[in-house]
Amino acid sequence: MVREGLETTLLFYAAAQGATTTTTPLVAISAGVLTAVVVGAGLYAGAIRIDLSRFFTVSGVLLVFVAAGILKYGVHDFQEAGVLPGLDVLAFDVSGVLDPTSWYGATIAGMFHITAAPTVLETVAYVAYLLPVLAAFLWPARTPAAAPQPPGATPARTTSSQSETTEHVRA
Repeated sequence: MVREGLETTLLFYAAAQGATTTTTPLVAISAGVLTAVVVGAGLYAGAIRIDLSRFFTVSGVLLVFVAAGILKYGVHDFQEAGVLPGLDVLAFDVSGVLDPTSWYGATIAGMFHITAAPTVLETVAYVAYLLPVLAAFLWPARTPAAAPQPPGATPARTTSSQSETTEHVRA
């Protein structure tokens, strides 16, 4: 808990120091912290009920995209260092649609490391990671099969107290 508070303090300090010409970084981090407080208070109060299965599925998918972006970013750094080839070979250029200086371009680049003009090797690494990991993550979990009953066996019956306990647990 102390570490997160210290990190938040450092982020606020950096935003305040960087806000010499504009207050945008300070406003953005303040809005983010305020949003987190409101959502946290709402969850604590029980006002916001969410399906945890869906929540963790969506957040897991976003994390897979973030991890693919980090891999792409690492490949680009290796290309800039001369360890990997192909820094000049672009896969595509969508600078006209994804302006890196716009707020949405900066958000996408900041969260997912997606750039408007990636190299072929960056794109291959991104897709080669993203597709199998995303498929493995979203693949439905197999439920264990019920143990087969021996021939002639009758299913186990529950007593009324077991049924009441089961109903109480379900509620």
